[in-house]
Amino acid sequence: MRLVLALQEKAGIDIVSDGEQTRRHFVNGYMEKLEGIDFKNLKTVRIRQRYDANVPRVVGPVARPRPVHSEDARFLRAATAKSIKFTLPGPMTMVDTLADEHYGWREKLAFAFAEILNQEARELAGLGVDVVQFDEPAFNVYFDEVRDWGVAALERARQGVTCKTAVHICYGYGIEANIVWKKSLGNEWRQYEQIFPLLAKSSIDQVSLECANSRVPIDLIALLEGKDVLVGAIDVATTRVETPEDVARVIRAALKHVPRERLFPCTNCGMVPLSREVAAGKLAALGAGTALVRRELV
Repeated sequence: MRLVLALQEKAGIDIVSDGEQTRRHFVNGYMEKLEGIDFKNLKTVRIRQRYDANVPRVVGPVARPRPVHSEDARFLRAATAKSIKFTLPGPMTMVDTLADEHYGWREKLAFAFAEILNQEARELAGLGVDVVQFDEPAFNVYFDEVRDWGVAALERARQGVTCKTAVHICYGYGIEANIVWKKSLGNEWRQYEQIFPLLAKSSIDQVSLECANSRVPIDLIALLEGKDVLVGAIDVATTRVETPEDVARVIRAALKHVPRERLFPCTNCGMVPLSREVAAGKLAALGAGTALVRRELV
């Protein structure tokens, strides 16, 4: 975690994270600490209508016997003077990453997870975390469910949280299943057009998405009026390291649709499939490209 912090601070990142160094997986790393989930006897299910995976099974009421990330957050807060972000899986993505053999209703299970996440997020805020982010890649797949209960479950997870709250939506890492899926989406990826108006009306403070080397029309971020927009200014799905100018170009395009004070350049997804050297290079480009645009705006 100290190494990850050093990489971020050296790159000029203003809001740093633990790099999820204490977790094996961004969803399972949280769920494996809960009760009611069987991680030994797995079941094969379809994930986000894209690929098959062996996943844990919900075999009873889900519960959190103790805080999952409090010690991690304490360490992170003590290790840096910068603002810190902590990430948690979102309720819908948790539901979509396991096999439910107890609740029998995705919405009911999602709200059970939302209650647990809310306890965790409140504790993290109390420990000095500045931003709690809920990762919801499932939001750009299940549009009817997002409308019917997904946003409501997300709002339950953030209810009463005293720090900033963010939701991250994306088209995924550069794994083969995601690459194939993206090729089927056409020349423009307009899925966010259905989701952003719902999030704009929600109590979530920030929305994170990819804008670099994607087919998401940049003007869609204007639908998030009133929210902070975390603009993914590097491409986590390639090993190519961007130049500062590459990053600056994305930021300049986003500034046409989002006020300066609401725009936060970021990495979008994490960089777990990439080597440490590539990740460090991309972080450095993110910091340098942001600094370049800041100088232009003086």
